[in-house]
Amino acid sequence: MDGAESGPVWLKDDRIAKEIAESLHYRDGKVYCLDAYCIMSNHVHVVFTPLARQPSRTDIVNSEENTAQTRNLCYNTLSVIMQSLKGYTARKANQLLGRSGAFWQPESYDHIVRDASEWQRIITYVLNNPVKAGLVDTWKKWRWSYCRCSIGC
Repeated sequence: MDGAESGPVWLKDDRIAKEIAESLHYRDGKVYCLDAYCIMSNHVHVVFTPLARQPSRTDIVNSEENTAQTRNLCYNTLSVIMQSLKGYTARKANQLLGRSGAFWQPESYDHIVRDASEWQRIITYVLNNPVKAGLVDTWKKWRWSYCRCSIGC
């Protein structure tokens, strides 16, 4: 969600990290397939695959006008997913902190994974964030890391 190397460390607060983790898991299987994440003190890395959704009436009407868009209309888009995640978690975190205003940076570093080897490299990078930071000796010891069992992390 935010790849900043500095800035506020609100995510150190277990209440906030828990809200983010729960929000990521809540959408798993509904909006995306959650592959992995790592919540650090000032940023979050997440890897997911958007899932297909039922097209709305508006999608169907609009697709008649622009058939090139039709392929994308049946999937949850990255921008919609991130807007939902960032909006919800920002509201919850601000409530817990007793503050208002921006919580996440307006932009995030998004990357489309093109093949299986790149996907594995990115998963490894995400999970090893706390190891690289010297916080744990293996990613499995970091409370705020997750990897789907079926992908062999």
